[in-house]
Amino acid sequence: MKNFFESLANIWKIEELKNRILITLGILLVYRFGAHVTLPGIDATQLHSLAGQTKNGIGSILDMFTGGAFSKASVFALGIMPYISASIVVQLMGIAIPYLQKLQKDGESGRKKINQITRWLTIAITLVQGPGYIYNLYRTLPQNAFLLGFDSFSFLFSSVLILTTGTIFAMWLGEKITDKGIGNGISLLIMVGILARLPQAFIQEFSSTITNNNGGPMLLVIEVIVWLLVIIACVLLVMAVRKIPVQYARRTTIGDFEADMMGGNRQWIPLKLNASGVMPIIFAQAIMFIPAALAGLSQSETSQSIAGAFSNMFGFWYNFVFATLIVVFTFFYTAITVPTNKMADDLKRSGGFIPGVKPGVDTSDFLDHIMSLITFPGSLFLALIAVFPAIVVSFGVQQSWAMFFGGTSLIIMVGVAIDTMQQINSYLLNKHYDGLMKSGKNRKAVA
Repeated sequence: MKNFFESLANIWKIEELKNRILITLGILLVYRFGAHVTLPGIDATQLHSLAGQTKNGIGSILDMFTGGAFSKASVFALGIMPYISASIVVQLMGIAIPYLQKLQKDGESGRKKINQITRWLTIAITLVQGPGYIYNLYRTLPQNAFLLGFDSFSFLFSSVLILTTGTIFAMWLGEKITDKGIGNGISLLIMVGILARLPQAFIQEFSSTITNNNGGPMLLVIEVIVWLLVIIACVLLVMAVRKIPVQYARRTTIGDFEADMMGGNRQWIPLKLNASGVMPIIFAQAIMFIPAALAGLSQSETSQSIAGAFSNMFGFWYNFVFATLIVVFTFFYTAITVPTNKMADDLKRSGGFIPGVKPGVDTSDFLDHIMSLITFPGSLFLALIAVFPAIVVSFGVQQSWAMFFGGTSLIIMVGVAIDTMQQINSYLLNKHYDGLMKSGKNRKAVA
């Protein structure tokens, strides 16, 4: 513990790292401030019914992703969900569209073009979701809540324009954190929104168990212990790796190589149990908004039944589809982020090989096979944690507090926190300090 606090103190000795952290905190404060700025033309004192709509069910997920901006009719009410949806669409189209496949192979220049396509698609999605959000306000809020007149075109046009601008600005803030700050900006914006709801959720559960005598203090202690155990499980899921041994050959004569089997040149390829991180959760959660929205467009009995099933985030069919999507997206995202072909080619060019496996295609197939074997249990574990809130709700836990027993919220918080700590850790180790995630005696910093 002492070394941990010493590492925290060492952060401020590295000027670049300190500036990045301050920039990140400043941008997060701007984002949180914007989440409380109500759309022009809406009476902020008349939002009680909107807050009630997002208290439970899938509405609470929307509100969580936007950090409470959805229930406040804020300029950031749509948050960065349109950007996430656009990213999903672009990555899915990359499988079938040759032009996007070519861009994915063009390195940095291709990545910039893909980002530009994603931004334009984000604007298009926001222009579609914006009117839908305003229509929901018309249905939910009383008429006297609209200062510019109920159902007026001027309010609709200005609000959609502001919501689109808010989403673009939030996207820009996330990209600035990634470029100038520390951690993944988009993920951090989601995480701070989730953390903003944690104190209120705990207070509600405390009130239910203690004040209302719903189980007493012992039940609350058990819930906290289970919560901590789930956090540990999430950390293990994010950090778990399988190491593949790699042997490097050494040149003995011109054109001849001999394997160094004494272990001096042996290295390891770390393959993560969950190489895709929190992205399958985010992708699957974005997709889960679609069935209820589409079914709600029809008034038929079947459509209303589907809308009801997919609006209940603690119901069986919602969680079954949610878990299935997580497994699918875990394999999909791992396939596009872990290029086994490139890894095999790099090993072959550098004179490396996996003992017992031929270099080239055989090595690529071997790595792909290993990734499939470790990704499958990893995806099932990820899906189990994602649907765990629905399990604890059946034991009487408040829905707002249950959302932090795994699910989207806890996995995102743990994944983003570890990713950010790893980046801070690399700065500390590069300056010859002990990292946050490594114990030991501090070494003298190199100027």
